[in-house]
Amino acid sequence: MNALILPGALIIVGIILLMWSADLFVKGAIGIASKLGVPTLLIGIVIIGFGTSLPELIVSATSALQGNPGIALGNAYGSNIINIGLILGVTAIISPIIVQPSILKREFPILIFITLLSAYLLWDLDISRTDSIIMLVIFFLVMGGMIWSDLRHKKTPNLGEEETEIKDNNMSLTKGIAFSIIGLVVLIFSSNLLVQNAVEIAQYFGVSDLVIGLTIVAIGTSLPELASSIAAARKGENSLALGNVIGSNIFNTLAVVGVAGVIQQPFKAEPEVLSRDMPVMLGLTLILFIFSYQFIKGKGPGVINRLEGLFLLIAVISYNVFLFYSATH
Repeated sequence: MNALILPGALIIVGIILLMWSADLFVKGAIGIASKLGVPTLLIGIVIIGFGTSLPELIVSATSALQGNPGIALGNAYGSNIINIGLILGVTAIISPIIVQPSILKREFPILIFITLLSAYLLWDLDISRTDSIIMLVIFFLVMGGMIWSDLRHKKTPNLGEEETEIKDNNMSLTKGIAFSIIGLVVLIFSSNLLVQNAVEIAQYFGVSDLVIGLTIVAIGTSLPELASSIAAARKGENSLALGNVIGSNIFNTLAVVGVAGVIQQPFKAEPEVLSRDMPVMLGLTLILFIFSYQFIKGKGPGVINRLEGLFLLIAVISYNVFLFYSATH
């Protein structure tokens, strides 16, 4: 067990640096965009919307560069499962989540479609460069369409405390550039630290990179979303959590996997991804959709309550326990 102390400690350091550097990068990007006169709406949709998913993107890209596709894929899909089960589960337990009708009409159908598309592209257990390009093209089309629609209808995103940060931003352009560069450099360094030590722990336990990616790495890279969702729930702004999670899952499924697939070739997936992890990810997405619509209760769209949040949390804990048990036995 002594052999685990150093890599375990370095993983914790890597996760802390990952969270700090992602936040620093986003603050710098907001400062640059504000000084260049970018509209608040666009800053909110693009910079803040994608900022919380930067850890997943950098870690998966780093994993692909180092020849660990299991961690890259496990990180993306594991983060999606953690986002729904842990983040929304905990948030709903703290305070029931209000479901916006626009999310039910637009974001949910898109997320379900791209999850099914990912399963289709993974059917041969190989993500080719063509598959990866298809994912990235669809991602840019989806996000471009959503941004165009929001700009056209002058839809102001509910950003919570970030909106005040944008409006009150007085950061100089030089400081904004410095924050962004430092944030990006530390992001890359901390992702390397996390991936290298996660691989070492996987080898110690004799489990696959995929399992480590689905658990330790996925939880670590999802901590920024968890922290922001808990903070929003305590302030009564937990309606933000559902939209943030769906946006993050779209980003992970298309952009994170797509970038990793472009970098790493051949990109082979383990059979368990299709038989175990993809069904769990799709199942949780569909359950979340049902909870949001509340067909069973006949209440129509409205609230994800505490009992449903507890169900999601128990589901993700059970999944992680099963992963470790099956991997070590």
